[in-house]
Amino acid sequence: MTSIGRKIRTITIFLFITSILGNFECCGVYSFTGSSVPSHLKTIAIPIADDKSGSGEPGLRENLTNTLIQDFIDDNSLQVSNKNNANSLLECTITSLTDAPSIVSAGEQVTSRVITINVSAVYKDLVKHKTVFEKTFSESSNYPASANTTDRTNAINNAISKLSQDILLDVVSGW
Repeated sequence: MTSIGRKIRTITIFLFITSILGNFECCGVYSFTGSSVPSHLKTIAIPIADDKSGSGEPGLRENLTNTLIQDFIDDNSLQVSNKNNANSLLECTITSLTDAPSIVSAGEQVTSRVITINVSAVYKDLVKHKTVFEKTFSESSNYPASANTTDRTNAINNAISKLSQDILLDVVSGW
């Protein structure tokens, strides 16, 4: 191989490696932490959720509230505080919890069920005294029809986890 051929090969390899490294650099982990929350909002109050679902599911409102609080702590965009000291307020109401057949096989046998939870959320900017949003969120999770109560509870927890992430995302990026 001639010296010109080696130089071209070296330059080609260098450009190839540089372009690959450049692509990896652009694909870093993305976080919404501080993404678009206005600078005057530093804290959020998350009072215990209301449960108007009529489902009678024990601990449902506490589970949603605790999951929301933990997700906000983990995200670190807004510090969770009590209502007296908070710059913003997130009020949630569970409006429905349904447990319905999801998959019906031959012979009308129910093989899977779906838990669907709907939550109405109101997010308020307490500094500027305005409502940022009022939205309804809905998430579902399947579990086997032949499952025990633990599987059903896990499906409820999974739907709550998805709801919490949806609400968090709207609070920190919905500006």
